[in-house]
Amino acid sequence: MTIRWFSRLCKAANSVAVASFLVLSLPVHAGSKANIPGWMREAASAQLPAYSAETDAVKLLDEQITTIATNGEVTTFNRVAYKILRPSGKDLGNVHVPFTPETKINFIRGWSITAKGDEYQVGEKDAIETNWMNDAADYSDVRYKVLVLPGREVGSIVGYEYEQRERPYFQQDMWLFQSFYPVLKSRFTISVPPGWEFKDTWTNHLSLTPTRVGDNITWELQNVPPIEHEDDMPSSRSIAGRMVISYYPANSANSRTQATWNALGLWYASLAADRLVTSPDIKSRVAALTSGLTDPVAKMRALSAFAQRDIRYVAVEIGIGGWQPHAAGDVFRNRFGDCKDKATLLNTMLKEIGVDAYYVVVNTERGVVRDEVPSVGSFNHVISAIKLPAGVLAEDGQPIIEHPKLGKLLLFDPTHDMVPLGQLPYYLQANKGLLVTPDGGELIRMPLLKPDTNRLLRVANLELTPEGTLLGEVQELRSGYYAAETRARLLSEQVMDRAQVVDRYLASFLGQFKLEKASVANLTTYDKDLVLIFRFEATGYAKLAGNLLLIRPRVLGEKAMDEFERKRKYPVEFRHAGHHTDTFTIKVPPGYQLDELPDPVTISNDFVEYDSKVQLSGNLLTYTRNYRIKDVFIPINRFEEMRTFYRQVAADERNSAVLRKDAQ
Repeated sequence: MTIRWFSRLCKAANSVAVASFLVLSLPVHAGSKANIPGWMREAASAQLPAYSAETDAVKLLDEQITTIATNGEVTTFNRVAYKILRPSGKDLGNVHVPFTPETKINFIRGWSITAKGDEYQVGEKDAIETNWMNDAADYSDVRYKVLVLPGREVGSIVGYEYEQRERPYFQQDMWLFQSFYPVLKSRFTISVPPGWEFKDTWTNHLSLTPTRVGDNITWELQNVPPIEHEDDMPSSRSIAGRMVISYYPANSANSRTQATWNALGLWYASLAADRLVTSPDIKSRVAALTSGLTDPVAKMRALSAFAQRDIRYVAVEIGIGGWQPHAAGDVFRNRFGDCKDKATLLNTMLKEIGVDAYYVVVNTERGVVRDEVPSVGSFNHVISAIKLPAGVLAEDGQPIIEHPKLGKLLLFDPTHDMVPLGQLPYYLQANKGLLVTPDGGELIRMPLLKPDTNRLLRVANLELTPEGTLLGEVQELRSGYYAAETRARLLSEQVMDRAQVVDRYLASFLGQFKLEKASVANLTTYDKDLVLIFRFEATGYAKLAGNLLLIRPRVLGEKAMDEFERKRKYPVEFRHAGHHTDTFTIKVPPGYQLDELPDPVTISNDFVEYDSKVQLSGNLLTYTRNYRIKDVFIPINRFEEMRTFYRQVAADERNSAVLRKDAQ
């Protein structure tokens, strides 16, 4: 499978939304008795290895032939065949082929052979054209021809061919030969004009030596294993094997350097250079937003908040507009834009107060951008790197990189409207991006913020009745990721339904309970900690056993992870670093004294640490604990160590304090 260049920038960047691909459910067009091509019959007759019972389908053949003309025009022929093994694999008979005014589809056709031996074929006349319908805020010139193959059922072989013709913006292609389906055979062929050269770069797979027949250079793989889904695994694109190939005339130094990070940065800088132009309206707005402010950071906060929340997210991506930002003046006047437009406007506004800022082109999935594979196709989002003015000190815990020439750069996402200046969305942390300057591009590593930047501080004052009912008030202070994630959930609900978010949360820890009240502070004050306060009453929380009262001191919150109890193939990737603190103070009923308390727990390793203790002072039972996530990448060779850690955490969370009733 190869990736054509339709994954425009900013498809995954509005708040925490992630782009999803539409699978259309269209009526099946009647097909005539088919003239099944020989390549498909050959694929259908292949002996298959044994696959797991959960395998939806096997890709029998995945072939691409890319032909480069001397004028830079590219013709790409694709041929694919699947065998459907489970009902959930039927959607593979829905073929979606993208095209734009600049990318033509020469032809599209498909066939199917059912398990009963019925044969069908469909062609261009059976295809349906549809717009990109991923998001209501996306306006794109990308359209699709959709071909629905008849006979899509378990045991069927479905196959199709199509050919595209385009003149790409950069001379590069990508071969993705691994997916969630096992691949029996994958083949990639490129034909370059005489005097041209190519460079292939591999990720997650050893490089292969191609075969040459005339002008055709071919790589082939067989029995490629599928990517298996696991909870908390790295993104599939960061795991999948792929090859990026760049091609260029041998005597063209400019084209040769296209496959470097510096060259890609120069290319993007040239696209955006004339877009970073101010206007009288922008100047006036900057003056109004910063009026009365003398602190440079306060001015930066005012402008960044404007870009985040006063510019509506709308992506208008027509032609080169999928990569090139719109002019700052247009974005300001229209009050909408996508990620690269927001960054353009913000960088322009910052310039008005004497602050330099640069684009950083990123991917919202960690691990997709790799040092060894310079590729524009690795990116889907744009943020800003703001140069701290002279005399402004970096605050501890901020997403800052030290650049040898530019100084301290503060990373900021103008698109995520719930992550203010001084913070960074979790998916960009411990990630890589292309810093774009007029001098070119440079791959940078974005920092993982310290645990205390993502804080969950929970304090509960509770009372236990002699009948075992637990009641009282809980206050939670949330910052960083925990504030943004909870804000998003609460703001997605109607005001009258927001208490249900707390109700569902309590239901995961308590049996019979009643939420008596719930309130939230700083819900839309994004640069302040979010505060949740709620009262509840839980009947039967403590268990009576004769004259003993058994109570679980850890009332709310669960840190144990089932992921480490399952067999794994891939590393574990946490979303973020973080620091959780719980303090539960429970007033025990009169007439009870201590019989047994859980032992204190202190455990730690390179990635996580945990401590807890329980005390009884007078009639107050107090449970305190701290849990820190220090790193987000857990290699598979540390898996057993992490399993032991979380088993100890789970045991602590289950522990009970035992109180004995005084003899009468």
